[in-house]
Amino acid sequence: MENIDQPSIAKEIQESIAPKVIEEKQVIVHCMFPASPFWGNMIRIWPTTVLIDKESGHECQLVHAENISIFPNWTEVHPMKDYWFTLVFTGLPKDCSRFDLKEVIPEEGGFFVPNIKRNATDIYRVKI
Repeated sequence: MENIDQPSIAKEIQESIAPKVIEEKQVIVHCMFPASPFWGNMIRIWPTTVLIDKESGHECQLVHAENISIFPNWTEVHPMKDYWFTLVFTGLPKDCSRFDLKEVIPEEGGFFVPNIKRNATDIYRVKI
C-alpha cells in the first residue's frame, strides 16, 4: 500500500472560504420561574423562542430545552418553590454586548427578559 501525502490547499482558496467557516458556539440561559403560593401553575416554552442582539437585531434560535415542556405540552410548577429550567441557543454575534430573550408566540403571556448584558462565558441566569 502506498502512503499518500497530506494534500495542500492553495492560500487563495483558504482565504476565499475563510468567511464561510462559522465557529460553533452556544448560549446557555438558566431560567427561574419564581415560586407562587397557588396550585395549578403551568409553563412551557415555544420553539420560536429567540435571543435578539440589541445592536444588529440578529436572532439566535433555540436548539434545546431542559426541564421544561415544549409547546404544545405543559410542565406543572408546584407551589412555594422556584422552578428552574435551561435553554440552549445558537451563538450570539461576536460584537453583541446586550440582548433580549423573547418567546415569539401567537398569544399573550410569552416570556420576555430585556437587555441582558453579555458576558465572557455566554452562560446566564435570568428570572422569568
